[in-house]
Amino acid sequence: MQEFIDKANTLMEALPYIRRFAGKTVVIKYGGHAMADEALKESFALDVILLRSLGINIVVVHGGGPQINETLKRYGIVSEFVRGMRVTDGETMKVVEMVLTGQVNKEVVGYLNQHGGRAVGLSGKDGNLLVCEKMLQEVKNDDGSVEKVDIGFVGNVVKVNQELIHTLEHGKFLPVIAPVGVGAGGESYNVNADLVAGRVAGALKAEKLMLLTDVAGVKDKSGELISSIPLADVSRLIDDGTISGGMIPKVECCVDALNEGAKKAHIVDGRVKHAILLEIFTDVGVGTEIT
Repeated sequence: MQEFIDKANTLMEALPYIRRFAGKTVVIKYGGHAMADEALKESFALDVILLRSLGINIVVVHGGGPQINETLKRYGIVSEFVRGMRVTDGETMKVVEMVLTGQVNKEVVGYLNQHGGRAVGLSGKDGNLLVCEKMLQEVKNDDGSVEKVDIGFVGNVVKVNQELIHTLEHGKFLPVIAPVGVGAGGESYNVNADLVAGRVAGALKAEKLMLLTDVAGVKDKSGELISSIPLADVSRLIDDGTISGGMIPKVECCVDALNEGAKKAHIVDGRVKHAILLEIFTDVGVGTEIT
């Protein structure tokens, strides 16, 4: 009997959150280990479909770095990286677009639909969903000066076509976006998936942005998880080294989304089963929230 009572208590704890988020939009960046482990893939799909069935609008943005690496290797193309960004020439861009839009996107859509969803796959070129300009990567020289380097067809999102996403949401469909953008001349751009998720969340004024990662969240210098970070503290934590390495661009994406109108941003451990539900429907939550 206690087991059933515990289940009832869990539902009661979730009730106010269900009421709060019904009709609101949550943008989820899906990537890392959660895309590779079969149990976690199923957990992700079921979480997303449950949220959608409760009237919460879900927008998924997926990555695909490992799949791109594997395909480039098969074609004999060697990738170079500048400050974590893939140098993307014309041939590399063709492979990136093929893998993200033709392989990974359809796998994610198929998996969601297999578990009862109504997912629709999109790239940033569909309906000019993600309009981009070329991104120049900043590199610090030995003398301390900063140089902007052209790393090819790597884009920065300057406009999100919200109308397309809203149309799908009104039809009770679930948009799944591949991080490939379009330039003014119709050219394709490789875009960081975290950046895309942040821009989409900001444009939609999303209730939540959730970045699924392969770490527990932001940790302090003693290794303890920081559950919540006020927006005003982010710069200080970067300057003192608390937020460092690959966590910096993730946090910066969260900051951009909040500044553009998203309500909350979360960096969540995608290796935890049902991490999305735990973050949204429990009092404690998981990961690090930036508010």
